Amino acid sequence: MRVLLDESVPRQLGPRLAGHQVVTVPRAGWAGLRNGELLRRASGQFDVLVTGDQNLEYQQNLRGLQLAVVVVVAPNNRVETFLALSERILAAIASAQPGAVARVAAS
Repeated sequence: MRVLLDESVPRQLGPRLAGHQVVTVPRAGWAGLRNGELLRRASGQFDVLVTGDQNLEYQQNLRGLQLAVVVVVAPNNRVETFLALSERILAAIASAQPGAVARVAAS
């Protein structure tokens, strides 16, 4: 799958998502875009957006997008926190459906 890592997600997570083509928002040239514009641009170009923005699903209409969203619910956005959740994130990516949100929570 083509996975886009939002700016709220440490880029070091990318190598842990083996088997997927991973690009960060800054690498795609989309740093600083508002969520709605980011979703529109990513839809169709990526299969999944991984974000730490827990409000995204409530602020944006995801229906009709050709993009799934994985929201990581973590106490912080430190690299270690996200790396510890990498297996759960991989599982969420594997079952992701366009227009739907999957939440991955720290225990």
